[in-house]
This record gives sequence, structure tokens and C-alpha cells, in this order.
Amino acid sequence: MKIATYWHEGTRQVGRLSADGGSVASFLLDGPVCDSGALMLIESMAAGLPLPETGPCLPLSEVRLDAPLPRPRRCIFCVGKNYRAHAREFAQSGFDSSAAKADDDIPSHPIIFSKLPESVIAPGAAIRIPVGVSEAVDYEGELAVVIGRGGRGISAANAWQHVWGYTIVNDVTARDWQQRHKQWLMGKSFDSFCPMGPWLVTADELNGADTRVRCWVNDELRQDGSTSDLIFDIPTLIETISAGITLYPGDLIATGTPAGVGIGFKPPKYLMPGDRVKIEVDGIGVLENPVA
Repeated sequence: MKIATYWHEGTRQVGRLSADGGSVASFLLDGPVCDSGALMLIESMAAGLPLPETGPCLPLSEVRLDAPLPRPRRCIFCVGKNYRAHAREFAQSGFDSSAAKADDDIPSHPIIFSKLPESVIAPGAAIRIPVGVSEAVDYEGELAVVIGRGGRGISAANAWQHVWGYTIVNDVTARDWQQRHKQWLMGKSFDSFCPMGPWLVTADELNGADTRVRCWVNDELRQDGSTSDLIFDIPTLIETISAGITLYPGDLIATGTPAGVGIGFKPPKYLMPGDRVKIEVDGIGVLENPVA
């Protein structure tokens, strides 16, 4: 099942996509509930409640997609250096504050950081280059896990039971700020630095352990990897984060990015106004955003 958050006739709505992806049927929900996008549905499904009824279908062309969780309940959990080739390209870039030495590329434990909820933007919305603040803005296409049933101390063996579904995020990064401030929150959390979408896909429709992640900039394929190559797989990430932090329905875990980010090129290929970034994850769809 695919669930979208979107705008129609001036109101934010949440609906279920048709099997062919050409139309969407709005769930019959009170307006204020939709302010948090699909969060209420995730919470209800995690509690074992039935889905609300839906209204008539609308062509997808007649609605404007929003981020499926336009204002996540809290910071997005993110994972750094979780593909071996990317870990090597980043460690060799000179911008990796997590590497104690040049050959310290593959982490021994997951590197967890966060992005502020306010950095989330919709499909089609502009990634905004902060002129005069950073001139080293980079892209990172990623599969994001959506937590369903929450919990603390979740074992890797039981972790899949806590996965509600998936979406796509672009972990946009100001590399100079990431290097300068050592902790990555600042360089990862500028306004507009977390495009998300185009919708949510439930776990029964996607094998998160083995799906392809690709990213194009201006039609040039830059990233092409599979989640089967993750250094720390999804169950390990859930076990690690939940060891001391309670996870809640609707929490997001961005699982890391494959090789091919801008900082990996010589010279680096940073995002520029007028660029377009397109990320495709098999089983989900395409998230595309312009740069302004």
C-alpha cells in the first residue's frame, strides 16, 4: 500500500494511491489530523486499528504532493558512512570529521546523527542554497525506514516487526559546515535540506534489505547502490538506536547513502542553482527537487 500526503483545493489531505499509481483516494479524516500528514494512520495501524474509509478517487495530476510526514514528530535519525564505497570516498575527501586518520574509513559501529524536522520539504519543492552561508551543498539519496510499532531495547532478531514501511529522503548536506562543526547536525539541518517522498510504502510491498537506490543530477547518474550493501543493516540500526532511546510510530531512520556524492569527485560536484536532483528507489518511486 502506498500512502500520500497532498494538497487539494487548499487543504492538506492523506490518501491511498491506486494500484496503478494514477489516482489517490482521500481518507475521511478531520482537517487538523492531516497537519501531521500520515502520522495518525501509522499510529493507528501500529495499534492494530482499521484504516479509515476513503472518499472518491482523484487523478494524481490534480493534487500537489506534500512530504508524507511534513513535520516529523521529532528529529530524523540518520546513518553516516553506511556503504563501504561511500565510506571510503568520504574518508578520502578531507571533509570527514568522524575519521581519526586517513585510513579510518569503515566504521566499527553505526554513526548516528540527526536532521531537524523543519528541514523537510515536499517533492518538487526547491532545495535552497544558503547564499553567503555555504558554497559546498551536496546531495545524498537514501532509503528511509518508517517505524510502526515502537519500543525500546528492540533486538535485531525482532526489528523487522517494528518496520511499518519506507520512503525516500535526500540528506542534503553543507559539507563545509559538516567539517567545521564536527557534529553534523548543523550542516545537515538547514532549511529545505531534507526532501522527502513521494509517498510512503508499507513494508509488505518492499524488501528493504535488498532494493536499489539511484540518484541523478541533471540527468547524470551519480549514485547507484543496493541496500544489500549496507555495512549495518536495518535490524542492526534499529537495535542500536533503540538500545537507549524509545522509538515511536512514525519515527524515521535514513539508512545511509551509496557512493557518488558530490564530495567524492575531483573537483567536487556541489549543487548549484538550476540543478535538478532525482532519486529513485525501486519499489517506492521517484523523488525529484530543483535547486534554487
